[in-house]
Amino acid sequence: MEPRNFLRFLFFPLTLGILVLFFTWLTFTHAPPSAVELLDCATNSPWCTSKNRIQHQPPNQPVTPKSTRLRDHTLDTPHHPLDPLTVQEIRKIRTLLSSHALFRASPYSLHTVELEEPEKSLVIGWKKGDPLPPRKATVVARARGASHVLTVDLSTEEVTVHQTGKHSGYPMMTVEDMTTATVVPLTSAEFNRTIVGRGVNLTDLACLPISLGWFGKAEEGRRLIKVQCYSMKDTVNFYMRPIEGLTVTVDLDTKQVVKISDKGKTIPIPKASNTDYRFSTMEQNRVMDILNPISLEQPKGPSFVIEDDHLVKWANWEFHLKPDARAGVIISRAKIRDPDSGELRNVMYKGLASELFVPYMDPTDAWYFKTYMDAGEYGFGLEAMPLDPLNDCPRNAYYMDGVFAAADGTPYVRSNMVCVFESYGGDIAWRHAESPITGMDIREVRPKVTLVVRMAASVANYDYIVDWEFQTDGLIRIKVGLSGILMVKGTEYENTNQIPNEDNIYGTLLSENVIGVIHDHYITFYLDMDVDGSDNSFAKVHIERVKNSQGDSSTPRRSYLKATKKVAKTEKEAQIKLKLYDPSEFHVFNPTKKTRVGNPVGYKVVPGGTAASLLDLDDPPQKRGAFTNNQIWVTPYNRSELWAGGLFVYQSHGEDTLAVWSDRDKIIENKDIVVWYTLGFHHVPCQEDYPIMPTVSSSFDLKPVNFFERNPILGVPPNVENDLPSCKSP
Repeated sequence: MEPRNFLRFLFFPLTLGILVLFFTWLTFTHAPPSAVELLDCATNSPWCTSKNRIQHQPPNQPVTPKSTRLRDHTLDTPHHPLDPLTVQEIRKIRTLLSSHALFRASPYSLHTVELEEPEKSLVIGWKKGDPLPPRKATVVARARGASHVLTVDLSTEEVTVHQTGKHSGYPMMTVEDMTTATVVPLTSAEFNRTIVGRGVNLTDLACLPISLGWFGKAEEGRRLIKVQCYSMKDTVNFYMRPIEGLTVTVDLDTKQVVKISDKGKTIPIPKASNTDYRFSTMEQNRVMDILNPISLEQPKGPSFVIEDDHLVKWANWEFHLKPDARAGVIISRAKIRDPDSGELRNVMYKGLASELFVPYMDPTDAWYFKTYMDAGEYGFGLEAMPLDPLNDCPRNAYYMDGVFAAADGTPYVRSNMVCVFESYGGDIAWRHAESPITGMDIREVRPKVTLVVRMAASVANYDYIVDWEFQTDGLIRIKVGLSGILMVKGTEYENTNQIPNEDNIYGTLLSENVIGVIHDHYITFYLDMDVDGSDNSFAKVHIERVKNSQGDSSTPRRSYLKATKKVAKTEKEAQIKLKLYDPSEFHVFNPTKKTRVGNPVGYKVVPGGTAASLLDLDDPPQKRGAFTNNQIWVTPYNRSELWAGGLFVYQSHGEDTLAVWSDRDKIIENKDIVVWYTLGFHHVPCQEDYPIMPTVSSSFDLKPVNFFERNPILGVPPNVENDLPSCKSP
């Protein structure tokens, strides 16, 4: 080796280490390298100036700000039993843990630091003005080579270590886990030689931490991760330039390379041309100036307020909203005001995205393990990016920050993580126009305005947009949008005519040397329904065809449909696989509360996004993702059963999932129950997905069924011209 090349080889790992650390931060936008700087404007960070501060709102002061400037969170105090931990509380937790015997004598990392919510009965009985229940935190930590679950009582300063029993998995990764994992391969001379041998400069390298699932005993006993790398030469869209077939297995605890596999030496790295998606780099002849600006104007201001930072009040709805490191956002204590009685009635105690399962359908060496659990492995909330005003959210949006803890316990702020806004796209809430033949000149129409709570998580290449949409008629729509960039595979093929008929490429050729691999997305939602109270039941209302006998002379009809309601007694009776030609409705109802004509009040789950997993039930990824075996499950409320994939998902074997809990077959009739619904997407990539995907969306609804005595929005007035702004050109 020439001396100058030797020196280059010697110094590049250090340079690249710095670059990859910085680039990984930019890619995931979890946090800057310094834990103190993570505070954004929560301390005297040099990133924070007086110019971009928004001072803490006084207690009990409703706010409807439109500004997206950074807020000072150092003075935040909890006002509600479900309010998230504050900066000051997280600091106190860090101090208490640092002096605890478990952490004092050894390195440790905090993987989850979240509010330990009070018992449900205490929260339901609490009213504004009452003293808050004792503030506690649940901490999941790694210390002395083991995982621990602790409770920290912020009032008594007592730290309790819980016995968690045997479990195969590990906690959600920290940001530091993901960042350092991408640098570890650079400590290997073999890896560096391989990269240079592929014709890639180390300074052009970008690497990603990829969870490896679980595929046997060889991967047990160690916390491992796979690292794969890309060339970012001449493009920011490095995802389209994979160094195919090169996979490095890294020990997350020892920070050492365990194995290097390189089975793609003959596969070229795709070209960078036409991969950049930024508007600033767009060629002038490709700019599509096809739309005039559009905005929802509210001359009287928004119709919603945020009280005490987390209590949302809009139209006839009221609910508690908070960001969460694992789930993204949590909606709690959702209530709607009855138009007849004027009372706030309970609908849902808690709703959240419990887990995401994303298996890729390529069984080859560099791909078989790509079966992500994005919430339990990476943290759906940790991956939530600051929202972009006017593009992610409209002009009238209110923004909410998330306050989380770094691995060393230092608090930091994810600014503008959630937005809340009113939406009107010209939809109709209800209408009727009378036909001229009746002689009645009637045209009654009401516009549909909704309230949207939105977050967007960028889990490396993929972007997920999650909306909780509240409608004035009582309906809650949960919507998921998929966008971002495909995870692609390098190939020697440049045209489909080069692919032999028998060659399975496991996807679609999107561009020269680029294959978009087939994959699925499943998002399982936790829905603790409390319809007019906690004790509810679940019923399948089966819609079936009834045939008339040919000898029946009373009607010329030969068939009709009949709805038969069957109440599920146990969990197994409520395991639902959706069937197009054997339809049912799925009702959650309160058997002790009736309408004036005798119907039990309820809500129904209206399915959508109904793709179902086709993997073999014995396939290791499906064992871990067994919560997708059905689209609907119902379980009795258990505050420890919140995560469909289990508390410790990373490298788990699937022994602590929703499917396991449900098979216990407990009684669910007239009990405090939780409904679980899985939105599913099959994704066979196409060329329109290259180099970045247009958003694909699907949703499901929670809809009132005999909950109200009549249409609950009859009294909403129509729009009139004088209510709206009039803009005239000079």
